[in-house]
Amino acid sequence: MPSKEFLDLFGPGPISIARAPGRVNLIGDHTDYNGGYVLPAAIDREVRIAFRPADDARVEIAALDFSEKAASDLKSLDAASVPAWARYPMGVASILQKEGHVLRGMRMALRSNVPIGAGLSSSAAVEAASALAFCHAAKLRIAPEELARICQRAENEFVGMRCGIMDQFVSLLGKSGCALFIDCQTLQHALAPLDDSKAQMVICDTRVKRELTRSPYNQRREECEKALAIIRQHLPSAATYHDLNVTLFKAQEHHLPDLLLKRARHVVTENGRVLHAVKVLRAGDLIAFGALMDASHASLRDDFEVSCPELDLLVDVAGRSPGVYGSRMTGAGFGGCTVTLVAPRNAADFAQEAAAEFKAQFGREPAVHMLKASDGATVESAKP
Repeated sequence: MPSKEFLDLFGPGPISIARAPGRVNLIGDHTDYNGGYVLPAAIDREVRIAFRPADDARVEIAALDFSEKAASDLKSLDAASVPAWARYPMGVASILQKEGHVLRGMRMALRSNVPIGAGLSSSAAVEAASALAFCHAAKLRIAPEELARICQRAENEFVGMRCGIMDQFVSLLGKSGCALFIDCQTLQHALAPLDDSKAQMVICDTRVKRELTRSPYNQRREECEKALAIIRQHLPSAATYHDLNVTLFKAQEHHLPDLLLKRARHVVTENGRVLHAVKVLRAGDLIAFGALMDASHASLRDDFEVSCPELDLLVDVAGRSPGVYGSRMTGAGFGGCTVTLVAPRNAADFAQEAAAEFKAQFGREPAVHMLKASDGATVESAKP
């Protein structure tokens, strides 16, 4: 809890705490920014921001985990003038103001136990918690769905990362014991049960760090856009990938060069896997769900080409481990984590085996986390 550190930095007085969880995506990667479907879950790792409104127009933020500070005036927010980590909360303030909301100056102290650069959306958690803090301080009432869109704009426009809306959406709207199905074009959403007494989420972090604004992430997005533009020339009704199913796509795929064909094929087939995954998860068929996870990883590895040897090894180990339903890379790729669903009685054995084989192959141990689906972002008064 960052309360004590906040008081040490900014002095006595009442403070509030905004918290927002990271997320793990069970299936549906690189579909959100293509207007497709995703099935993430908020996790029990979170960002906490202690905050207090100020009487001036300054935003002062302390990142307690690495002892850094940043400050800016609300009237002159500029990404280039603050360190990279501070662009996420400052970006939220910038977009809130661009949309006509009047904010108050703030004093903020941030602490997180969401691994950074691991593909568990620490950035979205910072954005969601910051958004709630700014809204609470200014007494703004903004629906969580709209707040997610504002947070996405902050990352797109202020940070420079062309992400979709999934991460911010589930950080704000996640529910304990559930995954959250999201139609990223319409923002319709629905819960799907994720019973941790039957399936444990095991996250294996390769510790291969990547900064997505400098990775091929934006390049993949451009390739998807180019593929869709070609398809649209022959199928004008395909405004987004939301309008394509496998049958329609197969009728058009001969128009695409090989690279763009692979990128588009992943998005179209992944959308189909997500829709099927929601049905089997609601039916309690974890074996079928796991098979869809395995197929998703193969598509991300071969067609979208965003995996890496470390991720592939962890998925291979899962595929021959007792009690494992399915495993896949999760997040944008180029490093980060795998998510494995495994029977709880087998979870510790799988984690030990995965860590041992990973160390034998790469000379270091992965970070392994046993996670549960959690509730989305909240604000509360700090206890004195």
